[in-house]
Amino acid sequence: METTIFEQLGGEAAIGKLVDAFYDRVVRDPKLSPLFAGSDIDEVKRKQKMFLTQFLGGPQLYSEEFGHPMMRYRHLPFPITTSHAEAWLGCMAAAMDEVGLEGAAREFFFGRLTQVAHHMVNTEDGSLDR
Repeated sequence: METTIFEQLGGEAAIGKLVDAFYDRVVRDPKLSPLFAGSDIDEVKRKQKMFLTQFLGGPQLYSEEFGHPMMRYRHLPFPITTSHAEAWLGCMAAAMDEVGLEGAAREFFFGRLTQVAHHMVNTEDGSLDR
C-alpha cells in the first residue's frame, strides 16, 4: 500500500512541529511579520496545520471546517509580492531544516509549496514602496 506524503513526513506530529518552527520565523521576519499584524497567530497556525495535513494527503481537516481551501482567493486581501513569496519559502526551508525533514518527500513537498507560494503573488515588487 502506497503511503501519502503526509505519512512519509511523519504525520500530524511532524506537521505540527513544522508549522510551529515556521511561524516562529515568520513573526520575526521583517518582510512577513507586517502581513500578520493583528492576527491571532495561534489560529493562523491551527489553520495552517489543518491545510498542510490536507494538502499532503492526510485527513481533509481544513475543508471539513472551512470548505474548499481557495487559497489564492483567501490571500487576495493581502498584498503579496514575489519577495514575500521568497521570504515565506526561506522561512519554510529553515523550519524544515530545524525539524529534520529530508529526502524525497521533503523535496516533493517543498516543490509543491514553491508553486503555491508563487501562485499567491498578487502585487508587483516595488509597488508597495510608492
